[in-house]
Amino acid sequence: MSVALHYRHLADIAGDIRSGALSAEEVTRHTIERIDRLEPRLHAFALVRSDEALNEARAADARRARGEALGPLHGVPIAVKDLCAMAGTATRAGGFFATGFKPADTATVVTRLQAAGAIIVGKAQLTEGAWGTHHPDIPAPVNPWAEERWSGASSSGSGVSVAAGLAYGAIGTDTAGSIRFPSSCNHLVGLKPTWGRVSRHGVFPLADTFDHVGPMARSVLDVALMLQAIAGADAFDVTTREEALDDYAGAARGGTLKGVRIGIDPDYALGANDPPTAKAMNVAIAALKVAGAVLVDVRLSGIDAILERATASALVEAAVSHAKTYPMQRSTYSDHFCMLLDVGRATTSTDYAAVAIWRREFRGQLMRLFRSVDMLIAPVAPLAPVTVADMNAVAGGPPLAAAPVMRFTLPFNLAGVPTLTLPMGRTAEGAPLGFQLIGPELGEAKLLSAGAAYEAATRFSDRHPEI
Repeated sequence: MSVALHYRHLADIAGDIRSGALSAEEVTRHTIERIDRLEPRLHAFALVRSDEALNEARAADARRARGEALGPLHGVPIAVKDLCAMAGTATRAGGFFATGFKPADTATVVTRLQAAGAIIVGKAQLTEGAWGTHHPDIPAPVNPWAEERWSGASSSGSGVSVAAGLAYGAIGTDTAGSIRFPSSCNHLVGLKPTWGRVSRHGVFPLADTFDHVGPMARSVLDVALMLQAIAGADAFDVTTREEALDDYAGAARGGTLKGVRIGIDPDYALGANDPPTAKAMNVAIAALKVAGAVLVDVRLSGIDAILERATASALVEAAVSHAKTYPMQRSTYSDHFCMLLDVGRATTSTDYAAVAIWRREFRGQLMRLFRSVDMLIAPVAPLAPVTVADMNAVAGGPPLAAAPVMRFTLPFNLAGVPTLTLPMGRTAEGAPLGFQLIGPELGEAKLLSAGAAYEAATRFSDRHPEI
């Protein structure tokens, strides 16, 4: 059965453009026309670069015609989260506060995508300030699989744009689950790399020591190709890792689970999930075993007890990120985001220090575990995607009340280790579910290899929303 052009894999589209079977203009025009048709319904974008993207696609075709060297993403339409500065565009970060970027500023991640040949079709919408809720005056992106269900936060537009075939991949950021939640909710692969593996230069911060920048796409190889393009040391970001990059695309192409030791804490990963999540986790684990993985019991300690204070610590850093505009320009923020920043401003140095100490200890705990296992497994969330109204009630309520939803995500931001989100089926209502593989620092290649083997066994990337 043939696959619609907009649902084909990024890797295949790039190959066909490189060979001449497709042109960058043809693919980009198809993408823009689909955005024009579906965007009024899905609200995935803060900004669409229709004319600019088509002009860039024509230039990409001209480079190919001249026989110039082509990058691995040559001519492929990609979306970037509207936290990323890009010359000629406004960066609103899901709200109306000033982000402070100059008209010529461009994030390193955008520069690297363009250097790899990608066509940036638009800036994807997100929750206000990259936390839990959308600004009340900005329509929230709509889940194309189940319109009444949550589309994830905060990279909601990134997730919706790729799931609906409005881009072949997207850049997300993750402070406490913001790549993983929308990847899970939209049946995508999402990679939260090791902290510092991808530059944060030119990306408006939520919480600097929690924030990760990473790719989202419909297949593991597509994510690997994007990571290959954006990862690496950056002189503009002194926190970037300087270790040589692994061959991420090669790892995905040679995917295997044979003999891979996957650690699981049954109490943590399986003990408190709702029935749809529990059932899907059991199916995913069975598929991993059939493909050759070895499941090993491990124990993770202290996570639930730290979640509220860790959430408050992220909000402390958010208050620092917004110190130039808040509270002086309070009227440019929603009431809820003001409440979040006020929590950060009121959190004591003692509480922040306690979390700083715990995160070092947790990182040490993980490093010891990774001596006996190659990676860990956990759901992305303890519950299936709820209705938009129900999630807004949770995320828009008391700032620390949503902490339990982040029990499988926030700890791994604290530790700074990489995680790979993979689909694991859908609920009776059609809402996708996802789980994550968690690796040691700079362990992205092993995660991608394992994820690709799971993808080959389950064929999840063959399924798309009917929209």
